[in-house]
Amino acid sequence: MSTTDLKKQATYVVNKLKALYPGAHCELHHSNPSELLVATILSAQCTDERVNKVTKVFFNKYKVPEEVALLPVSKIEHEVKSTGFYRNKAKNIKATCETIVDEYSGVLPDNLDELVKLPGVGRKTANVVLGEIFNKPEGVVVDTHVKRLSFRLGLTKSENPVVIERELMKILPKKHWVQFAHWMIFHGRRQCKAQNPRCIDCAFKRKCYYYKQKSIKK
Repeated sequence: MSTTDLKKQATYVVNKLKALYPGAHCELHHSNPSELLVATILSAQCTDERVNKVTKVFFNKYKVPEEVALLPVSKIEHEVKSTGFYRNKAKNIKATCETIVDEYSGVLPDNLDELVKLPGVGRKTANVVLGEIFNKPEGVVVDTHVKRLSFRLGLTKSENPVVIERELMKILPKKHWVQFAHWMIFHGRRQCKAQNPRCIDCAFKRKCYYYKQKSIKK
């Protein structure tokens, strides 16, 4: 598909999503930038629902980042165990909170270059924080839902999140970079699921490449 055609498809997708999910938003609970950063680290390979249950207790017990920086890793592991991959997450959370306190006086940096230097923080996590907290669209969040839907809707042929983000940035207006991920995540959780997507009553089926391929195979 040419760049012009991809932009047309992206416009179609954005307009549909905007109409379907006008209230789409970040579903990770937080009350400050550092809490959102910690919640996003925990969300890797874990549902937002589970993360919110964990952080409701964790954030009520400990102030982020100041008190969390002082906790033993073993204590953090215990608190976040149910989110999966808890040892690595706990190590990164402690190290990140220590860095925020020691190098940034407890204030989370508001630029991509500084954020990705923090332990356990990649482009996806940094983009979440920059878009949600600072309203700075430095890129497009590509999580498992955005990755899946972008492929199914013909916005990319890649399954590499880095490549997908780069391609989406070329065909989406910058003003939609932040909200696009929220819209796609809402649709992915409610309609276009990884297993057994509800294609028959999906608003996108007329221009969905995944649905067309399913129909051809039948």
